[in-house]
Amino acid sequence: MTVEHAEAPRSLRASSAQFKQTLTQSRETGDVIPPKQQDGSTISASATPFAKSWAHFIAGGLGGMASATLTAPLDVLKTRLQSTYYQHHLVAQRSARGLPPIETMSLARSSLLHIRETGEILFQVPKVEGWRALFKGLGPNLIGVVPARAINFYVYGNGKRIISTYGNNGQEAAWVHLGAAACAGIVTGTATNPIWLVKTRLQLDKATHADGKGRQYKNAFDCTMQTIRKEGISGLYRGLTASYLGVTESTLQWMLYEQMKLSLARREERVAASGRAPTVWDQTVSWTGKLSAAGAAKFVAALLTYPHEVVRTRLRQAPLENGHLKYTGLAQCFKLIWKEEGMAALYGGLVPHMLRVVPSAAIMFGTYEGVLKLLGTSSNM
Repeated sequence: MTVEHAEAPRSLRASSAQFKQTLTQSRETGDVIPPKQQDGSTISASATPFAKSWAHFIAGGLGGMASATLTAPLDVLKTRLQSTYYQHHLVAQRSARGLPPIETMSLARSSLLHIRETGEILFQVPKVEGWRALFKGLGPNLIGVVPARAINFYVYGNGKRIISTYGNNGQEAAWVHLGAAACAGIVTGTATNPIWLVKTRLQLDKATHADGKGRQYKNAFDCTMQTIRKEGISGLYRGLTASYLGVTESTLQWMLYEQMKLSLARREERVAASGRAPTVWDQTVSWTGKLSAAGAAKFVAALLTYPHEVVRTRLRQAPLENGHLKYTGLAQCFKLIWKEEGMAALYGGLVPHMLRVVPSAAIMFGTYEGVLKLLGTSSNM
């Protein structure tokens, strides 16, 4: 047998081994990423950047639905405490009790008063209006939450993968999370603002108003049509600028959550590398780490950016003063609330908001991660 004949099988074996090598799989979407050839080009049978993106869409929608349903009463309470009607009602109650204006109180005293008033309203709502009032606006809320979360997780999950793949050599980084979260927030806010406006107005629509009239809106459809008839299509986008400002909250939340997840992953690697058996604490962190990370990230992000929530509610509520809209824009609304009601008003409804969003975030992200796992993919790169 000649040398040429002896070398041919080796070449074939090498070629076969090259094509049989394990393909890299993206942990983000489960797609197979083909290896590069010697000339730097990739094998032509590559997956599209959006392959398996439906998994993020479904997981995000289910996560949003679960969290919105379980925390609906606190959402109603938060919205009412952010509105001008309840702020005026609370001011009148404090005056009747002989209490000074809340803006003149110390931080500790005003915080305790706010917690007390929150509890009083929470018990008054079902007592005066029935238990169904605690779920008022849940219909349009679910109609808004499911697509909003589906869109948000879809854009974020795929945006993170695309940005990291084409801008950071497939590696995760804080700026990658920021960019993906900002894109997701802007797209989601624009697409769903009309739904949130209708939900807010339904939650603020009381059975009996001060002028003696009954409810202003029959249902979500009636609210939508009245808004278009009186304010035009642009009326459905009131508060959109405040929603864009709220992108800072979701962006900060995503970044904190991702960084905490990376820390948890590094911790698990250290435990595995140590060779010791996992302790009870290690197992607890493994089971509850992501849920705790989601709640903690939301708590910090919401606390730092909360005033935009109040401004957004006021802009959507669109109260009238002397026949004209009282709030005409984002900056004007901030200034007027600060001037007339003080800094404390910009944190109206903070307690029920925190009681709602922290467990809501844990439920939503936990459901999201769980559904992704069932669908055979992961939120990690």
